[in-house]
Amino acid sequence: MLKTINILNKRARFDYEIIETFTAGIVLAGTEIKSIRLGKANITESFCEFSNNELFAINTYIEEYTFGNQFNHKARSERKLLLNKRELKGLLKSVQAKGLTIVPLKLFTNEKGMAKLQIGLCKGKKTYDKRESLKEQDTKRDLERIKKSF
Repeated sequence: MLKTINILNKRARFDYEIIETFTAGIVLAGTEIKSIRLGKANITESFCEFSNNELFAINTYIEEYTFGNQFNHKARSERKLLLNKRELKGLLKSVQAKGLTIVPLKLFTNEKGMAKLQIGLCKGKKTYDKRESLKEQDTKRDLERIKKSF
């Protein structure tokens, strides 16, 4: 019925070591979901933050809907994420105690057409870890080229 939308945050997998992932719903306006279904969103610069025991996605870019009128949404605004209380409490404790970060990994639509955000509890990588991951990517790419040639 609907084509699924997958908007990835490739930068997060490079900059952070992902410890645990969660799938959260997003509170959106009508024109926001229409723009997401057109694939006009970006989550590379976004992050998640707690405010009054609620989790918000900050700096998430959803382009204004071209056919929207005066009720169109702002491109960058705070968007509330929907999780269970148990999950929110666990995330809040780990962010406060261990100094971890919550980063959006993937924005997608499910089979019902609802927008979901996959978030990850992450720990920042050091520069030498980033270099190692670049080396791994290069060796994988070289191996795939060699396999393809035979």
